[in-house]
Amino acid sequence: MSTSQSSLTEKRGDGVIPVIPLTEADFPGWREGAPATARRFAESSGFSAKAETHCFIADEKGEITQVLAGVGDPGDPFCLARLPLTLPAGNYYLKTDWTPAVLERATIGWALGAYRFTRYKGTDQVMPKLVIDKQCDARSIKDQVNAVFMVRDLVNTPAEDMMPEHLQDVVRRLGQEFEAETMEVVGEALLEQNFPAIHAVGRASAHPPRLLDLRWGDASNPRLTLVGKGVCFDTGGLDLKSAANMRLMKKDMGGAAHAIGLARLVMCADLPVRLRLLVPAVDNAVSGNAFRPGDVLATRKGMTVEIDNTDAEGRLILCDALTEGGSESPDLMIDFATLTGAARVALGTDLPALFCNDDPVADALVSHGAAERDPLWRLPLYAPYRELIDSNIADITNSASRPYGGAITAALFLESFVPDDVRWAHIDLMAWNLKTRPGRPEGGEAMGLRSVYACLRERYR
Repeated sequence: MSTSQSSLTEKRGDGVIPVIPLTEADFPGWREGAPATARRFAESSGFSAKAETHCFIADEKGEITQVLAGVGDPGDPFCLARLPLTLPAGNYYLKTDWTPAVLERATIGWALGAYRFTRYKGTDQVMPKLVIDKQCDARSIKDQVNAVFMVRDLVNTPAEDMMPEHLQDVVRRLGQEFEAETMEVVGEALLEQNFPAIHAVGRASAHPPRLLDLRWGDASNPRLTLVGKGVCFDTGGLDLKSAANMRLMKKDMGGAAHAIGLARLVMCADLPVRLRLLVPAVDNAVSGNAFRPGDVLATRKGMTVEIDNTDAEGRLILCDALTEGGSESPDLMIDFATLTGAARVALGTDLPALFCNDDPVADALVSHGAAERDPLWRLPLYAPYRELIDSNIADITNSASRPYGGAITAALFLESFVPDDVRWAHIDLMAWNLKTRPGRPEGGEAMGLRSVYACLRERYR
């Protein structure tokens, strides 16, 4: 689907061109020590090491011998991410005294900058390749790039080709690749096996709803459970979205994409965990048997939910999956969801909201987000707001009585289905770039993925 690994290589070979990253503060020192010919090239091109600029240094034959690359912040993973789309084809390496950690992030950023979603529109562009520095963990870099590309590809794929059955195929292939156990509960079997909320949300579609379940790893290891919201398209149900608000709703399975991508990373790294991946996958469609505002739905936990708004459907499918995931008392359970516009209003589109019932876990996630430059921002599970989702006729309602604190009330809804003794984190994210920036093209995006993975590596290494 994408141009995944085409911009990285481990083979240096002959004719590899050095890329010299320079900040504006570094540039005078480089100029003083550079040969006269190189100085003239820089001066004639007006290069001053401004961020996201570059300059070619050539020999007497006109062949490129060096590339000077302006960087604003060497710690920014995307400081060199514009280069794969601007340099000519060839092999390059980073000539710098950066630490291995900074080199790894910059290499990942370079690779992410080469991403193109090509499933429906091919390209004959030949990407320049960056030689992975020997100080870096090449396998980890490639695994992380692959996982991000996987998330982007899944989110970018139109709903016609990414319905519940297609997500099922993705999880099955993942299971086959890593010799994991997979199973699915599909259609009416959801009622028979007591997943009524998932069934209710997806029953109106021609694409039957389902719960996807993958298990991997030694059963004696700590249990890690990942849950992802898989609303493959969200019309809003009978509370129909406007055309503008429906336009990007192919991305409403972005939570599932993140959970799947993270599961792949966990298995690639062979982390010593008993992994479980749960993806409730539905199409929130409109037909004669669609669930309605005012309905009262059953859930796997036994709680009843009054439907205030059929467009608050993601939390309904997650509540059944979280109940099942929590039933095994995992060491840690994390869910990902494109859950609320309220989180986007509060934090914008780039910053995922983190809710967590365990302070050490939350602190670790936020800390790794800062270190990886893949940030998460913690919001409170503010208990007094729980009364906003009380119902007069059911145990709980799926949408708050007032339009304030919507991300918090949604998280409190989910918390009602998580056992008190289970460490749990909920990540409410956009999964989409509204505009193109270096390394982050407009379209589907992995947000918080690298930071959560870094946290898990530290926790379970």
